[in-house]
Amino acid sequence: MTYDLSHLPVSVRPQAFGSAEDRIRQVHTAHWVGYPRADLFLEHFERLFRHPARTRMPCALLYGDSGIGKTMILEKFARAHRPVYDDKLGQEVRPVLLAQMPSGPDERRLYASLLAEIGAPFHTAERIATLETLTHVVLQRLRVRLVVIDEVHNLLAGSQREQRRALNVLKTLANVLQAVVVAVGTGDALLAIQTDAQVARRFEPLELPRWRESEAFRAFVASLLKVMPLRKPSPITDRDGSRKRLRKTDGITAQVCAIIAQSAELAIVNGSESIDLGLLQHVSDRQHLQPH
Repeated sequence: MTYDLSHLPVSVRPQAFGSAEDRIRQVHTAHWVGYPRADLFLEHFERLFRHPARTRMPCALLYGDSGIGKTMILEKFARAHRPVYDDKLGQEVRPVLLAQMPSGPDERRLYASLLAEIGAPFHTAERIATLETLTHVVLQRLRVRLVVIDEVHNLLAGSQREQRRALNVLKTLANVLQAVVVAVGTGDALLAIQTDAQVARRFEPLELPRWRESEAFRAFVASLLKVMPLRKPSPITDRDGSRKRLRKTDGITAQVCAIIAQSAELAIVNGSESIDLGLLQHVSDRQHLQPH
């Protein structure tokens, strides 16, 4: 049987001729699917990245529901600024550093998280002042210009004293490195940042909200379908299909991606090669029945 694959980009069409196993693996592989809101954030972070170095650098807090796509946006940004080897310096330069706020948010563990991320040798028993100095020296040597601290909402798991000290680490990083710090987390991250008025003034709050029924959401789903190696087009990008997906996923990006991927897998297995509203409903109902 021959198929008209004009619904797929040229780069994806060869994958549509692969085995069922290969195609199922492909639909569950994480894909970057651009959309206008994400592009706006990427452009904003690029402006921050290019900001001239000064003692009081602009910083940002990107917050939103878990699974909404915050980390993927910043991982996409980091891929555009990969580490490079500088022949003149004779060492690696790492423009963007991705790290994570520890579940127990104290200074020692935060410095350890930063040092571990760059593979710097250190001893956890060192004094905090030593870890702080080591962190600053190594990050300056690597010419880090933007530091991302994910899971900042973990701050709320600590005492008020631990929260203040961890927040002071973020502020000091920005000052000493003359680098941008981007904090990332859920809505609780906004509460955590606001516990320190000085830090709150430094971090511009940027919300990534849930999807609503809109042309932008339908365009996002259409782009997502284009990376699914199905041999037939999927007629689910109209308003009716859009509303159904939003009801079942609560507008959370990760859930939207999951339901599309699972539907694509079933379309490959059952030979339909297309996702229609009935299949989408079936997968949605199956997800709803699964134990949490």
